[in-house]
Amino acid sequence: MRNRLIEGVEQAHRRKNALEFEIGDSVTVRVRISEGGKERVQPFIGVVISRRGTGLNETFTVRRIVNNEGVERIFPVHSPFIVDVQVNRSGRARRAKLFFLRERVGKARKLREKRVSVPGAAAEGAPAEGAAAESGAVLAGV
Repeated sequence: MRNRLIEGVEQAHRRKNALEFEIGDSVTVRVRISEGGKERVQPFIGVVISRRGTGLNETFTVRRIVNNEGVERIFPVHSPFIVDVQVNRSGRARRAKLFFLRERVGKARKLREKRVSVPGAAAEGAPAEGAAAESGAVLAGV
């Protein structure tokens, strides 16, 4: 357990809106960059291959391919320079770290799309498990 005093000090520097993404997601990280006296927002589009740390020390790594060369960038989750993280595509990952993607080339680099079931979108012929109980249907053997 962390020290309560440290948590109190860190609370002031934490991000107010939590970033909602997972390992394997294709994301667009919009980063605020200041060049000279001007400030602009630059997108970094890639796949999240790792997430590590806790609290203010939490970081995530995004990998993308530029000119047939892999480029990885590590972003602090609570950085004020990150404007937002937009999920473009949810990938299905069975591991916490996707470092094996570094050796993959071409189509082998792609992750399968994560299928998300929408509540209430069950097949019309068969009601959902919870819907049968809610509608007052009598279950055999209960």
